[in-house]
Amino acid sequence: MDWMAEVRQRVDARLGSFLAEKRARAAGLSGESAEFVDAITALTMRGGKRLRPAVLFAAFCAVRSDADDDDVAPTVDASAALELLQSYLLIHDDWMDGDAERRGGPAVHAALAARYGDAHLGAALAVLAGDLASAYALELLCAARFPDGRLPEALRAFHVMHEEVVLGQHLDLTAAGDVSIMQQLKTGSYTVRGPLTLGALLGDGSAAQISQLMRFGGPVGVAFQLRDDLLGTFGDPKLTGKPSGNDLRTGKRTALTAAAERLLSTAARAPLDALRGRADASDAEVEGAKALLVSSGARAEVERALGAHVAEARAALEGGEFSRRGQARLSALLSLLTERDR
Repeated sequence: MDWMAEVRQRVDARLGSFLAEKRARAAGLSGESAEFVDAITALTMRGGKRLRPAVLFAAFCAVRSDADDDDVAPTVDASAALELLQSYLLIHDDWMDGDAERRGGPAVHAALAARYGDAHLGAALAVLAGDLASAYALELLCAARFPDGRLPEALRAFHVMHEEVVLGQHLDLTAAGDVSIMQQLKTGSYTVRGPLTLGALLGDGSAAQISQLMRFGGPVGVAFQLRDDLLGTFGDPKLTGKPSGNDLRTGKRTALTAAAERLLSTAARAPLDALRGRADASDAEVEGAKALLVSSGARAEVERALGAHVAEARAALEGGEFSRRGQARLSALLSLLTERDR
């Protein structure tokens, strides 16, 4: 998938140059202000798979003919905007979740707390850094090379994406409502549906093409989160980069725990409930909870749902009016986003 490597390279270069310009401007205003940009840059450039830019570029190719130019350049600014939106969300999420690390380095609030020796000030500054990253994302989106008349549609799509992920985070923090609705809002919107829409608008896609991409993207977003839930509990730490059973220790409400709530009585579920949210839970306790998720049928239920959503997405993709090249790229991304093992 050489095209994904090219997308990442071009987006990283744009992010690097854009953030360097922003640092110079901030430093010109105040030397202290530059640390905001430094914090955003450290997180943004420290890893990240650039999946959202890949989704955007695949959709861009899909709505154009195979004879059209396949240059990445028209998509780079919008893709970089998605990455800075992601940085903003991660900065705020890490503080809300109390996570001190992100992408192999300190979370922004932790880094700023260490810089000033004050946890509250570090958190307050991280909120501001996230806000600044959000403003940068919107600036880059407005600079993107949308066809005549399509920028207003792109701005509406971007605002919907932003709105939905915030509402999804609210449901996540309060453990309210249906897990699947929370996941569609928090993950599916800005990981799949939003990037698909922006890519199609950059490619001047038709209303029918955009509608078909949404029929594809809806189940992909759900499948992506179901896969993430399975990995968060059963994934190999060497592959996921997270401790085994990490979602159980953090108390994250997932499709697995929601299924267990339906399938088990309160008494039978007690060992699972007892360790959820306990960072100090022993490996033996975590393994016991994982065994309960298997024996109850919760894992099998989630895996069946994952397979059904992947099949639905493939059917929508095959029935769409897309270029062969774009269709192949979307199919490759479907596999990458939803195969259970990384």
